[in-house]
Amino acid sequence: MGYLFDSKKDIVTSDGINECSSWGFRSLLRRKQVDSAHNANTRTHQQLAKELTVLQLIAIGVGSTVGAGVYVLVGTVAREHSGPSLTISFLIAGIAAALSAFCYAELASRCPSAGSAYHYSYICVGEGVAWLIGWALVLEYTIGGAAVARGISPNLALFFGGKDSLPFFLGRAHIPLLDVVVDPCAALLVFIVTGLLCVGIKESSFVQAIVMIANVCVMAFVIVAGGYLGFKSGWTGYDLPSSSGYFPFGVNGMLAGSATVFFAYIGFDVVASTAEEVKNPHRDLPIGIGIAVFICCALYMMVSVVVVGLVPYYAMDPDTPISSAFATHGMQWAAYIITAGAVTALCSTLMGSLLPQPRILLAMARDGLLPEFFSDVNRRTQVPVKGTIVTGICAALLTFFMDVSQLAGMVSVGTLLAFTIVAVSILILRYIPPDQVPLPPSLQESVGSLSSRDRSSTQDINGVNQKDMVGIIRDISQHLRGDGEASLACPLIVKDTHQDNSDEQKRRRIAAWSIASACTGVLLLTSGSSASFLPSFARISVCGVGGVLLLSGLIILYRIDQDDARHSFGHSGGFLCPFVPLLPIVCILVNVYLMINLGSGTWIRVSIWMIIGIIVYLFYGRTHSSLLNAVYVSVAHADEIYRSSSEHLA
Repeated sequence: MGYLFDSKKDIVTSDGINECSSWGFRSLLRRKQVDSAHNANTRTHQQLAKELTVLQLIAIGVGSTVGAGVYVLVGTVAREHSGPSLTISFLIAGIAAALSAFCYAELASRCPSAGSAYHYSYICVGEGVAWLIGWALVLEYTIGGAAVARGISPNLALFFGGKDSLPFFLGRAHIPLLDVVVDPCAALLVFIVTGLLCVGIKESSFVQAIVMIANVCVMAFVIVAGGYLGFKSGWTGYDLPSSSGYFPFGVNGMLAGSATVFFAYIGFDVVASTAEEVKNPHRDLPIGIGIAVFICCALYMMVSVVVVGLVPYYAMDPDTPISSAFATHGMQWAAYIITAGAVTALCSTLMGSLLPQPRILLAMARDGLLPEFFSDVNRRTQVPVKGTIVTGICAALLTFFMDVSQLAGMVSVGTLLAFTIVAVSILILRYIPPDQVPLPPSLQESVGSLSSRDRSSTQDINGVNQKDMVGIIRDISQHLRGDGEASLACPLIVKDTHQDNSDEQKRRRIAAWSIASACTGVLLLTSGSSASFLPSFARISVCGVGGVLLLSGLIILYRIDQDDARHSFGHSGGFLCPFVPLLPIVCILVNVYLMINLGSGTWIRVSIWMIIGIIVYLFYGRTHSSLLNAVYVSVAHADEIYRSSSEHLA
């Protein structure tokens, strides 16, 4: 028995009609189709300019990732967690980031459209989860951009003689009436970057590449000059008593340092948000993401090797570790070069923070979840100018009026949520890829016209009674198949349940439950290990149950076959994530563990933002979704529908 699914109203089966209200849970599971050659002619939105090459993607990835944090993190993490093993902490964090990078690389190659993690989750998981991811990313990039901009003005002030030495019209000022400290310099920089992003993706990526190269040159100076000083002085930082050794805080301290420096790798996901603007996305996106992560990891490790070797970890300045390390060796003037590197790093990261958000808004507006205003693409520059301006204004206001350092943890939540859902999407894509796709409105009309011709009826496919709908399905089947056998699979059915597909149905069910088991196990395991307020027995019990569920799901996924449809899903022939299902599950484990340990205050603020997002979705996004009246068809017959419709219209 097959059926046709209307996501808003009805499920039509050979037995009749079942009502399904759009207020129901089913609307949260609506999934959209990957943009491909099939539906290229049915797109109504204007595409972004395809201008980016692999070198520009690397520049965007490195520039968005290597921020000023590395100029501070090396001191803090070495003093409190890792000691001389800081290099290993960066290596482990880099490997953990590479897990997410592999997942992003495959999905970006298969689904090269604007939207990044929001786009992937809408295709693989469903509309409800996609909305939450998109809503979280909007918060991430807005607060992230504001926080980065706030950090630029203190560093710039050092070139004018001190912390508060900026010209009066740029310096920070306290407004007693509002009890806020405004930062006009940071707001001005946000507006400059916003204007640059409106000019065009090619121009803005060129500027970001220049700024990124300047930052990398400063880091190269630290590595080369620091290496020279280290060899000259005998690497005093590594000359430690045997009691402390290479791991003064133990292996646990080194791992804690890895969890801290992991956030220094956040930024490579910006590359995925530009997928629609890449000339050859199937080849360039995986290469750009991979090389960007490798360069960042190599730079971090080399800088940490040098800085830890110049000064013992316990003597490092937690605020200015690199400048202080050079000063102890008589190179006070190096502070100006290092400060210049921090400024260029912050400017490049600011561009990386403001670049993706208009594209997230663009993708959500195309899908009807946000007002159409955000989906507008400027015809001359071919960038979402309106969305970019709104993003810039919001970030500038936050930067001008608020010290957003306390909200910085919310940036991490959005990123880790995105990383987690991307890894889950890889599992879904490999084992239970979508077996139904929505017909675009234009194609629904053509199919309706086709059925009307066969029945000599002028009734629309959504306006007929229940008995006529079933007859229309049979007639369309006969016309498109051309064999007169209405019992064969109809192009407008979601899933056949014939006997010959029973094994496949069973495999999909087992895979779905195994993925759910693994994810539940990850949640229990990480929660139990982090719940220090629970008694030991309770923690061990929760961790034990979580470990059993996680291992059970992983073992079953290894033993069953992956879905054959994975080979043709989306744009095939691109990068494939290795070591599935182990790699995505480990990625989920790492990201969930980091999320749980972000702190209760961060989660309270994020929950408030998410509740606001749920209200917006319920009262706007759900009712304006482009899939509200979608008719889903079997993937197995989607090609035939497109081909037959084009032949009929021709």
